[in-house]
Amino acid sequence: MADPVTGSARSETPKAAASFEEAYQRGITDELPPPPRRQRALPPAPFALRGAVITPESAWSTGYVTVADGMIDRVSRRRPTSVPVLDTDGVILPGLLDLHGHPEFNVFAAWEPPKLYANRYAWRRSTAYKQLVRDPQNALRDAVPPQTQTRYAEVRALVGGVTGIQGAASASSSAAAEPLVRNIDRWAFGAHRARSLIDLPSGSFGKESFDRIIAHIAAGTVNAFYLHLSEGRRGDDVSTDEFRRFLDLGAATPATNIIHGTALTTADLHEVADAGCRLVWSPQSNLRLYGETTLAGEALRAGIPMALGADWLPSGSTSLLGEMKVARRELARQGHPIPAADLVAMVTSVAARLAGLDEHLGSVAVGRPADLLVLERHHKDPYENVCLADPSWVQLVCIGGDVTYARADWFDTLSGGATGSTIEDLVAWGKPMRLDTGFQSPADGPAPSLTEIRALLTSAYPPVGPIFA
Repeated sequence: MADPVTGSARSETPKAAASFEEAYQRGITDELPPPPRRQRALPPAPFALRGAVITPESAWSTGYVTVADGMIDRVSRRRPTSVPVLDTDGVILPGLLDLHGHPEFNVFAAWEPPKLYANRYAWRRSTAYKQLVRDPQNALRDAVPPQTQTRYAEVRALVGGVTGIQGAASASSSAAAEPLVRNIDRWAFGAHRARSLIDLPSGSFGKESFDRIIAHIAAGTVNAFYLHLSEGRRGDDVSTDEFRRFLDLGAATPATNIIHGTALTTADLHEVADAGCRLVWSPQSNLRLYGETTLAGEALRAGIPMALGADWLPSGSTSLLGEMKVARRELARQGHPIPAADLVAMVTSVAARLAGLDEHLGSVAVGRPADLLVLERHHKDPYENVCLADPSWVQLVCIGGDVTYARADWFDTLSGGATGSTIEDLVAWGKPMRLDTGFQSPADGPAPSLTEIRALLTSAYPPVGPIFA
């Protein structure tokens, strides 16, 4: 397989995998039993949240969401009388889903590209990238446990309202046990229905893994395939050739989520639309590296379902909420202004559909896992409020009913005053908040706190990028 981001070679051997993690990397987890499920510290009693509620059909100015046993038990305009109600005075919506990233690299601060590049292969070969991003990453890999960077990145995602991320490379954070924030292209809800590749196979290298993915898609055992494709400037020969090879290999399927596609022309977009492909767009990173981004307006006109991803901190947005703002401005510049409700769907319901997890995620609906986000309310239109929000507006994040990150007073109320080594008080953008990083399989032993994670990273690499900045 290719190394995440760099595409450098990793050995593939035909022998049986020696561990779950090795098997995971080789893409043969269908031959193994599922990992142990995450054990979550659920609140001691059901509760309801009051606020503006974004439902699958519309946004209510006032509504109530009841949570019991980790699930959404009721969504109503009427105040429940059988459970305590927390009046949030905020906007309640599904946890955000970030469909493109490289979380292990989100421990770094932003990289300033010294120039614009023709395609992703050009900057991956550059000396500046190796010195400022690749070499520090290699040093951290040798110095800290493999899940440490992922956990830090999960906290960064969580405090921005994200409850599901794509692209984590550290199998130990999600193969042996589900992680803090759902890694949605790994094991989720007891199954592994998604696969990811950075690059198309080159000759025989990577072909076995690629063919296995395509076979899974044909068999219906994989319903989401994330693939970086034609990431470069339009007219770039390398990106154009890559697109033709993508078609020749039969990779254009109804399960394929094309990541970037910046070099695709209008005709190319209509071709992948006809094949049923979907698109994951990361405009901030594209604009910083290439000076242009995907023809997203044309993609929407062609009927391609589209979700967003913040990519990675070296060139992307600091949060998915920030990426939404870039996407909105760019769509308007391309002559395709987008309604606020449609932009919110790109990071909730549409994103869940692209992830193949729309039976579980992306909607505030009865019977779904209680993956919920509450934002401060500063606009009368709940959809517009989400589009204007930044991470400092995040008031509460629940994953599977867990109160994972919240205002300190709300956390205390909803958790019954829970304490422990993984529960920490934080000051987030001037606001007292509380975080719990302790959600994991009991077999893994005690989970590290954010303080412990930060200490491990900064001892090996002092200029680790801050979370609250």
